[in-house]
Amino acid sequence: MKSLPLVDLLIVIAYLIGMVGVGIYFSRKNTTAEQFTKASGSIPGWAIGISIYATFLSSNTFLGVPGKAFGSNWNSFVFSLSMPFSAWAATKYFIPFYRNSGEVSAYTHFEHRFGPWARTYAVICFLLTQLARMGSIFFGIALSLQALTGYPMSTIMVVVGICIVLYTVMGGMEAVIWTEVAQGVIKTIGALIILYLVVDGVDGGFTKIIDIGKEGDKFSLGTFAPDFTQSSFWVVLLYGFFMNLNNFGMDQNYVQRYHTTSSIKEAASSVWLCVYLYLPVSLMFFLLGSCLFAYYQGNPVLLQAIKMQVAAERLPGAAAGAVSQLAATLTPADYGDKVMPHFMVNKVPVGLLGLIIAAIMSAAMSTISSGMNASATVFSVDIYQKYVKSDLTSAQSMRLLYIATTVFGLLGMITGIAMIGVKSVLDVWWMLSGIFAGGMLGLFLLGMISKSTRNTEALTATLIGIVVIIWMTFSSQLPDEYAYLRNPLHQNMIMVVGTLTIFLVGVLLTKIKGRVPERQEVVFEKK
Repeated sequence: MKSLPLVDLLIVIAYLIGMVGVGIYFSRKNTTAEQFTKASGSIPGWAIGISIYATFLSSNTFLGVPGKAFGSNWNSFVFSLSMPFSAWAATKYFIPFYRNSGEVSAYTHFEHRFGPWARTYAVICFLLTQLARMGSIFFGIALSLQALTGYPMSTIMVVVGICIVLYTVMGGMEAVIWTEVAQGVIKTIGALIILYLVVDGVDGGFTKIIDIGKEGDKFSLGTFAPDFTQSSFWVVLLYGFFMNLNNFGMDQNYVQRYHTTSSIKEAASSVWLCVYLYLPVSLMFFLLGSCLFAYYQGNPVLLQAIKMQVAAERLPGAAAGAVSQLAATLTPADYGDKVMPHFMVNKVPVGLLGLIIAAIMSAAMSTISSGMNASATVFSVDIYQKYVKSDLTSAQSMRLLYIATTVFGLLGMITGIAMIGVKSVLDVWWMLSGIFAGGMLGLFLLGMISKSTRNTEALTATLIGIVVIIWMTFSSQLPDEYAYLRNPLHQNMIMVVGTLTIFLVGVLLTKIKGRVPERQEVVFEKK
């Protein structure tokens, strides 16, 4: 650790003040709940596309992806390759559905389709997913800034969290989108600067990086064998397709943005712009991880320093000999998340370091702010107005949104603090999001595709899906005598299997029950 130079500190402070200033500027417009949540449908499609791209390009990408590529290979890049398939489905079916419904909440239609329980279940899944997302991003930014500034991770989360809460609460959705446009540009420039510095620091340049990467099998996308027990190409592709379909198709963060555009065409173009931007940039982050691997292979003294740092964190207060012994046993996967912060501390020059820190902060702030706004919107529409008070005045609606936004920001911060000490922030996020999102997506697909499925079949299928998800998640903790009951599939398959279980069981139950004749349905509704 080292103290941050004054020039870099001033750059970071200026960035934080600028973000809060944006919130203050747009606060003048926030006189209604519609303006706060939908920006009155006045945002151009290109800005929405960049904001969605910025949300995807979180600190999990900025730090977790290079760390993952450093510790293993490019297997996780398959997640990005699945995005065009999910985007096609979302733009063809989901976006027209939401725009025609006119509902700001992505989950209101669950009640229209299956009843209040379905809406409540989807909302709970979404809010838990958002807490996991915000927590992992808070943790990711604190991990890097701790190495750069020396401040405790919890202190960093509190300071950054307060700034995010201020500009999100004051500025609403319009401030979130326009700050994300700026943040998307800043974080991309920051990544390009780091990539240049790493390549420049490797003797032999890019050719040497390629040679070391090939020797270490760093460019592999995973095995192409039909193996679902490990992180194969097909496991990540399936997980990526379903998770990105959940993101583009029914995540409130994105659905809410579709309503801020002027037309269905503009909303669809924003999704494709996100895909076109994110695919090459995510590839750049994987390349950055491979470049870092080559750099530290050529600098064994620096690599040993990272190992000693990780070993000391795992054995606080232990003797130097014990720390050295543990450091000798560590693999790249054990310290992958540490290499990017370490490189920035030691090799990024004064002035540029402040810009890089601003890029990392923007990577976190864009995703957290949109998560706060979306969570507050869902809580207001789907919980408070549904179960507490439906006839809110304009002033009451705004007050509720302000309070809910603040509360969810604080809860995300607390979740991040609770994650301190995890091994890989990317793995934790993928696991938690898969658990919470799988059931929600399965129920949505059941309602959209199987038109004859009714409340009873949907509820039964959802309960069975929840049991399957719980078993797949926690069966690994079973004692050895019950090893045969453990989930044999990779954890990323939880999302896939959970979604398919609810959808297929619901369809099967509907077939078994048989469709009710149309004339009887009409008579029933009249009664």
